[in-house]
Amino acid sequence: MHMLRTPDDRFASLPGYDFAPHYVEVGEGIRVHYVDVGPAGAPPVLLMHGEPSWSYLYRKMIPVLTDNGHRCVAPDLVGFGRSDKPGDPDDYSYKGHVDWMSEAIFDRLDLREVTFFGQDWGGLIGLRLVAADPDRFARVVVGNTGLPTGDRPPTEAFLAWQQFARETERFHVGGIVSGGCANRLPDDVVAAYDAPFPDDSYKAGARKFPALVPTSPDDPAHADNVAAWEVLRRYDRPFLCAFSDGDAITKGGERQFIGQVAGTAGQPHTTIEGGGHFLQEDKGEELAGVIAEFIAAT
Repeated sequence: MHMLRTPDDRFASLPGYDFAPHYVEVGEGIRVHYVDVGPAGAPPVLLMHGEPSWSYLYRKMIPVLTDNGHRCVAPDLVGFGRSDKPGDPDDYSYKGHVDWMSEAIFDRLDLREVTFFGQDWGGLIGLRLVAADPDRFARVVVGNTGLPTGDRPPTEAFLAWQQFARETERFHVGGIVSGGCANRLPDDVVAAYDAPFPDDSYKAGARKFPALVPTSPDDPAHADNVAAWEVLRRYDRPFLCAFSDGDAITKGGERQFIGQVAGTAGQPHTTIEGGGHFLQEDKGEELAGVIAEFIAAT
């Protein structure tokens, strides 16, 4: 496997992101980066990003959570952020991402009593982790995400996104993140999202991710996600939905969880107003406050 590693100087002086890097190795020598701040002995809040962002997405939320006494762990998925990046698109699969994160979170970091938050692919991967070892997770929060099995046809908007990722000559990561926010991001923040990708050779994972979302029952991930749903339906620990009101892709996605997952019963599900797809950018402090209140109440 041909591996690319973004030079460290690409991450110097990024606005609002001064967290010390931490690393573990998974698979055959793949280095996974993660942020780890807050009280070391506190139960962790696991924050998982999606496509095509990285742990920079959580820079507004982490201080709110640590100020409330929580340890925050925010990994970069393989192919993103400061984590290593396989250069061949065929090196990426849904199962591969789950296996890499399972090894990092369970085997290397051995996180327990976890409060999980996942958005976009952070949910698609993170919910598989919850289903694989539910006893490690004290509670779950999801926003702007899902766990598709491929049994429902994709929207035209999502098919267009898949085609764009596959065919466009210029896959501008920072521009994509900015376009997924309610308000255009400042130029230095756009540049920070571009930082992990010095050139297009580093973007194989970012380009491949949309194609890995299950869109038909014969998708390779169909059976695994169906099995994960069987576990999640019985998951009776607190499970909160905090979707935004301004995401054309996932708006209304909380309906797949509320009343379907046992732990959603009686919880104060909320809609984050004024947030786009990347609600961590638009309403990060508010979302972190919702998570902190949820932890305190449960």
